[in-house]
Amino acid sequence: MSGPTIVLVHGAFADSASFAPVTRALLDQGHRVVVPAVPNRSLLADSAYVRSIVEGVDGPVVLVGHSYGGAVITVAGAAENVVGLVYLAGYALDEGESLGALQGGFPDSELAANLVYTPFPVPGGEDGTDVSVAVDAFPDVFAAGVDRTTTEVLAVSQRPLAALAFGEAAPVAAWKTTPAWGIVSAADRTINPDVERFGYQRGGFRAVVELDAPHLVMLSHPQDVVAFITDAVTELDRKDQS
Repeated sequence: MSGPTIVLVHGAFADSASFAPVTRALLDQGHRVVVPAVPNRSLLADSAYVRSIVEGVDGPVVLVGHSYGGAVITVAGAAENVVGLVYLAGYALDEGESLGALQGGFPDSELAANLVYTPFPVPGGEDGTDVSVAVDAFPDVFAAGVDRTTTEVLAVSQRPLAALAFGEAAPVAAWKTTPAWGIVSAADRTINPDVERFGYQRGGFRAVVELDAPHLVMLSHPQDVVAFITDAVTELDRKDQS
């Protein structure tokens, strides 16, 4: 199939496997798909890493970011071959804005009271701090709406996010120059859905869809997510051909 490569960018407390149903469906449809493992060490470093992957793709790319991955694609999406951005329950940061600043403008979600902070060693420097979700709260707060036996596995295999990422300001907001689409998870207990709505409205996104879905929308509603991504790709293809 012709068209852009779809790069799926996971968020905090998750990994590339969180996109498994969506990845499978996109591959079955013939799309080229890349699903990198985001280090989750800092917004700037993670964005630079994802951008390096994007720039290694031959041809145009549509970047899809879930949750913190939305912040990552906001910065990495400045790569010249990125033609579209798709946010899934994601943070659409403005230039000069941090995750903490954007979240701070809205009431906390249930996640805030269920975070765990753990030091990790940094060679040659002070210890960093990993942020993760309390294992007992993970199924209901982070992964509500997903099969319980699956969420229990996800809870003990989550990929933490370094606290540094929350305070780093985005040096660029790619949605200002690149078409963007967004899904709001209206039943999100991890990110206040108003944070998602605000970012998408501010960015003048091409299309915004609200789903009665939890935070892990790509696991709970994979068919809706696939349809949303492919609709964006189709719109871009039509624009390119006109």
